[in-house]
Amino acid sequence: MRRISNIFWLGTKELRSFGHDTVLLAFVVYCFSFAIYSQATGVSHELRNASIAIVDEDQSNLSRSIVHAFLSPYFKKPEAVSSADVDARMDDGRNTFAVDVPPNFEADVAAGRSPAFQVNVDATAMMQAGIGAGYIQQIVSDEVYRFLHGTDIAPASPVALQMRVAFNPGLETPWFVGVMALLNNINMLAIILAGAAVIREREHGTMDHLLVMPITSLEIAAAKVWANGLVIAVCAALSLWFVVHELLGLPIVGSLPLFLAGLCIYLFFATAVGIFLGTVARSMPQLGLLFILIVLPMNLLSGSNTPFESMPLAVQYAMQPVPSTHFVAIAQAILYRGAGFDIVWPHFVAVGTIGALFFVLALLRFRATTSQSIA
Repeated sequence: MRRISNIFWLGTKELRSFGHDTVLLAFVVYCFSFAIYSQATGVSHELRNASIAIVDEDQSNLSRSIVHAFLSPYFKKPEAVSSADVDARMDDGRNTFAVDVPPNFEADVAAGRSPAFQVNVDATAMMQAGIGAGYIQQIVSDEVYRFLHGTDIAPASPVALQMRVAFNPGLETPWFVGVMALLNNINMLAIILAGAAVIREREHGTMDHLLVMPITSLEIAAAKVWANGLVIAVCAALSLWFVVHELLGLPIVGSLPLFLAGLCIYLFFATAVGIFLGTVARSMPQLGLLFILIVLPMNLLSGSNTPFESMPLAVQYAMQPVPSTHFVAIAQAILYRGAGFDIVWPHFVAVGTIGALFFVLALLRFRATTSQSIA
């Protein structure tokens, strides 16, 4: 009971210290509010307002119908340019697409010939380039079919393709980006807060005061884990509901308490990483450098930005023992697909086991560091 009491009161000290750090407090609020909203709404995986230039060398009814078919919100209003200006406009980045309708295009189509139809694509805008090229091909094909047959109704296909989009019927980018930004910020802040707490104790000289008190290294480390973990868990829950669910409109189909349980288990690992890095780094700038070297790759390769299955096999094997990979799987399964504990329990076990092992490693490192301080 004495140990539990020590851990509790040391944790409350951490919370008071965090509350008095205005800059750190503002940073946490920003990361769980505006940062998530701006990432979700500022990054789009759909074709939106793509700039397109048209070189109409045919000036026929068919070419004009093709030009008028490029509509918003997918494309901006097409700009009529000359063929001599296309390269310069593409080089300057003024147009993502440039379409050249050749002379006698309508006559060749009507005669059954296959005229060349040139589409120039700026592939530096990779996301828009791939999707937009497919849209342009479909638009031209539809207009040519309408010109030849006088109808929009295509003949029945021998195969009736029925596509059902699950979990995100509208293919809304903010639904995905918002949750993934939340997970990345949880990872970042849990590690930074715990590491900063260790460094702050050392820089302010309060670590020496703690070491002469009748408390152990385990109690000090456990207090930092629960206090900083509590801050992140509360902020993450509020952000998930008010920012992701209310502002971005993501329907939370799974159990929110189950997700928060997985979050708490993962925070046990993430805060342990922060304590470990805090014992290695001697200042906040050094902690920032270690964060870049270790945590950023862990975020990028966890499956929150790129589908895990599309990574090289060596990377997939290397990331299997990393709890961030399992935490992303937990969040996606619960929040998107409504999975229950019977589905996600292997990830819970993996995160809990690896987190406990790393906490022991961090505690050994923390105890060794404090022993050197006493000596």
